Amino acid sequence: MEGFKNFLATRGGIIFVGLVIGVLAPVLQNLGNPPNMGICVACMERDIAGSLGLHRAAVVQYMRPEILGFVLGAFLSALAFKEYRPRGGSAPFIRFILGVFAMIGALVFLGCPWRTLLRLAGGDGNAIFGLLGLIFGIWVGTRFLKAGYSLGRTQTAPSKAAGLAFPLLMLGFLILLFIDPQPEGEGRGMLLFYSLKGPGAQHAPLFISLVVGLLIGVLAQRSRFCTMGAFRDLLLFKQGHLFSGVAAFFIAALITNLILGQFHPGFEKQPIAHTMQLWNFLGMTLAGLAFTLAGGCPGRQLFMSGEGDADAAVFASGMIVGAGIAHNFGLASSPAGIGPNGAVATIIGLIVCVIIGLTMRRR
Repeated sequence: MEGFKNFLATRGGIIFVGLVIGVLAPVLQNLGNPPNMGICVACMERDIAGSLGLHRAAVVQYMRPEILGFVLGAFLSALAFKEYRPRGGSAPFIRFILGVFAMIGALVFLGCPWRTLLRLAGGDGNAIFGLLGLIFGIWVGTRFLKAGYSLGRTQTAPSKAAGLAFPLLMLGFLILLFIDPQPEGEGRGMLLFYSLKGPGAQHAPLFISLVVGLLIGVLAQRSRFCTMGAFRDLLLFKQGHLFSGVAAFFIAALITNLILGQFHPGFEKQPIAHTMQLWNFLGMTLAGLAFTLAGGCPGRQLFMSGEGDADAAVFASGMIVGAGIAHNFGLASSPAGIGPNGAVATIIGLIVCVIIGLTMRRR
């Protein structure tokens, strides 16, 4: 086990993890997950918000086991490798706000950084603008980091139980998923909401999705896999360690899509995507900036929350609440284009993030 732990911390280890995720995501799509969305942290958290009734967009409601597995897998990995360290207290409400706007930006584009790469690997040319926006948003964030931006020092929690809240919440959601399955032909169980059509109704078998989520949670926790961190380190420190994993993720996803017949190049009529390129760019600019200011992409935030990081759990909670806000107030996009209030929300989010970047500085 010690050798496995050390291997995943190396460049070869991060490449291995990227290859594994890059293969598993298209396979999940082939087994039933939405097209070009084998794994999308933002979209899956949005579906969880819908399953809980935080929004009533009937086509995106499902308690995604992959997300639950991410947190629980990271938690089990942290325990096994003695890296479970309950901590928090670093500007939690600012992190919550960043999580809300990160989700709004992601839903204007229709995808998180993982799905940006998966859309490209599936042939969706619109994702090029999303990727450019993500990189630009991260670059802006690095300017704030160089100028002294900080949310303050994270404090060690007084009790090890303090880091259990978010993993236990995910465990509770998993139990709900098992005891409250979707009644045949109905959109609601006893407590949870379920989609009858649309992306929320498209999902791989529950057990397979959960196992994949747990496996990725373990591997990503050990390797520190993070898409935002990959571009941040490349731009800020000229270090390519994390980026090598992200590159492997994209290459593996592209090859897997080609093998499975899931590569369909073009811009028009791509699945769960729109062609309003300015807002594809600006939506991911907002998301990339928020991820950088919060210190991790949405996947990394889930993995850190499994390690006991309450600040990461607050950010993840902000994203789930942000999904409810986005769909309840007409901010989220659809294949027809951005929502009626999506443009205004994106501009407001950019302004808020810039203000946070300018004002949250070390004295």
